[in-house]
Amino acid sequence: MQAIDALLRRRSAKTLTDPAPDAGALELLLECGSRAPDHGRLRPWRFIVIRGAGRERLGELMADLLRRKQPAAGAEALQRERQKPLRAPLIIAVAAACNAAAKVPPIEQILAAGAAAQNMMLAATALGFGAMWKTGAAAYDDTVKAALGLETTDAIVGFLYVGTAPPDALPPPARGQWQDRVTWW
Repeated sequence: MQAIDALLRRRSAKTLTDPAPDAGALELLLECGSRAPDHGRLRPWRFIVIRGAGRERLGELMADLLRRKQPAAGAEALQRERQKPLRAPLIIAVAAACNAAAKVPPIEQILAAGAAAQNMMLAATALGFGAMWKTGAAAYDDTVKAALGLETTDAIVGFLYVGTAPPDALPPPARGQWQDRVTWW
């Protein structure tokens, strides 16, 4: 697939199933992420690969977070949180480990991690996989960050859910929506 095709065909999947990317495809996704633009060559991105039982552990972390934020949350709401990471066979948490001492401002380091996530989303499309980028409260919670091996000062820019999207599950992306977002100066 040509790069322009991946850009024009990329869309967020609504449902994802097995198969997930195999070891070779996953390595390619991670390599593509590491090729993101990076002011100062700080390589601030961190990738945490979550699959198998790791998805269930993430679901427990999400349920615990909901319980801490909303002590009155019912069993059904907690179960919905537990199920979220099971929406795809593979999740890649993408974070920015910002270097506060660097000349490059933290926002640029976070944007570099966001660019890494986008590279992986495009690579997934090019390889024939579906993907969706999620954040939610878990992305900003220090307990979740610590459980994933991150520092509280790190920024999770997203959880990339990756797997196989059913054919024709999504309509083609809308065309021409960019015109109302452009100003010619």
